Amino acid sequence: MGLHTIDYAIFLLYFLIVSGYGYWIYKRKQSKTLDSKEFFLAEGSLTWWAIGASLIASNISAEQFIGMSGSGFAMGLAISSYEWMASATLIVVAIFFIPIYLKNKIYTMPQFLSQRYNNGVATIMAVFWLLVYVFVNLSSILYLGALAIQTITGLDFYYCMYGMAIFAIFITLGGMKVIGYTDVIQVFVLVLGGLATTYLAVDLVSDQLGGSGIFDGLSIIHREATDHFSMVVSEGEMMIPNGQGGTRDAYELLPGLSVIFGSMWIINLSYWGCNQYITQRALGADLNTARNGLLFAAFLKLLMPVIVVLPGIAAYVLFKNGAFQQEMTNAAGHIKPDHAYPVLLELLPIGLRGLSFAALTAAIVASLAGKANSISTIFTLDIYQKFFNKDASEKRLVGMGRIAVLASFIIAVLVAPLLRNLDQAFQYIQEYTGFISPGVFAIFALGFFWKRTTSAAALTAALLTIPLSIFLKFQFEEIPFINRMGIVFGVLAFIMIVMSLLDPRSKDNPKGLEIDASMFKTTTSFAVWSIIICGILAALYTVFW
Repeated sequence: MGLHTIDYAIFLLYFLIVSGYGYWIYKRKQSKTLDSKEFFLAEGSLTWWAIGASLIASNISAEQFIGMSGSGFAMGLAISSYEWMASATLIVVAIFFIPIYLKNKIYTMPQFLSQRYNNGVATIMAVFWLLVYVFVNLSSILYLGALAIQTITGLDFYYCMYGMAIFAIFITLGGMKVIGYTDVIQVFVLVLGGLATTYLAVDLVSDQLGGSGIFDGLSIIHREATDHFSMVVSEGEMMIPNGQGGTRDAYELLPGLSVIFGSMWIINLSYWGCNQYITQRALGADLNTARNGLLFAAFLKLLMPVIVVLPGIAAYVLFKNGAFQQEMTNAAGHIKPDHAYPVLLELLPIGLRGLSFAALTAAIVASLAGKANSISTIFTLDIYQKFFNKDASEKRLVGMGRIAVLASFIIAVLVAPLLRNLDQAFQYIQEYTGFISPGVFAIFALGFFWKRTTSAAALTAALLTIPLSIFLKFQFEEIPFINRMGIVFGVLAFIMIVMSLLDPRSKDNPKGLEIDASMFKTTTSFAVWSIIICGILAALYTVFW
């Protein structure tokens, strides 16, 4: 298996268009001095559609194409909650979070923590974010991307990894404006190629199992995998491969109603509202532009399960009926769900294989570039400038940002090969990112909306979030990690509230934010489209309950 000449030609065309467009965007600014805000935020220059596209391009990566398709193979449509609930979360962030950031001229998440609390809280969380971004997110994206490209092309894993890293570095070094506008192309390619892969996967099910066309294929998939079309997983209802020859309860990964009404909100609000990697795209825009960008991203999110989950379910149906028996297992004979998407790509016809390869590469490179830019932003503005060179020139800050990009990729290249023993990489990313998410959300939410929250309370939550998460993971292994995050959040929020109430100075906290209800008013069109999105979500959950 491998790509044919026409596939490589399609991929080369994609590469040249993205690289050429990125270079053109970068050269348009060459006559001016590229300052730090332009490099890190593309301040004021991203349109709503560029913001929305960049949010999705940075979010959708190998962890979705490979990891979420693998979870779709293992447990079905329920994994789509990460995508569909993100649509509702983006609306909440647009209404309540973005106005606070923009009114206070926030450019980085640690900067907010410094202004609202103190430098101690900001520095601790900056270090936590850098560790998670580099050792969990950047490394896992690189690993999954290299795994997929190796499967498609037959090239050595390391060559694939190095090639993606170099491509992403090229995009990242141009700054956020280059990333933002090239992401528009990346989203177009990943949606087009992703839909093509889904279509071919469903059509293959139809051909293999006696149907005719895509609608028969969808009907057959639903009939053959009825248990894979429930959005709410009950305890003991579905046993899935654990990657080691045994099984585990899917409830451990998606614990029933907690996904919809409980702790999944902590994951989503922390990721979409308190995450440098995501909010950075909107922080340089005006309020209406930022909100419309987030709304556009919410619409795109509704489409994502069709692209990244449905192919995994199609692969499960084919596997269940005798296909891919060798491809979906490792040398020890253990089922590997994360092989589902790469295996499907092998079946695509010449030409479409190149398009899907380009779509997957677009998703990977966009996410790598966005993550690396966020790492660079936090390190440069919240570590380097604050502690090592307070009077650094704009040129020096941009230069240090580029050095941070290179350093983060070097570390990720060294760590990525160590992740080869993972079962469902998407769940690995969610679980270990979740070690800091409860503390982050507690600190931000109380900092936003309760003036009495003190710096000491926030510092305590920052210091406890990882130890408490580790303690619960190893002492109470039976608790699903999503529920564990809810417990950690509840404990930390309780501690913060008690500490703040016991501090008499909190009554006149000078660092409390001034919140005006008018900040949260939206335009009529935003409200109407938000209601439409929520209505679609309600319909989806009703149909697939």
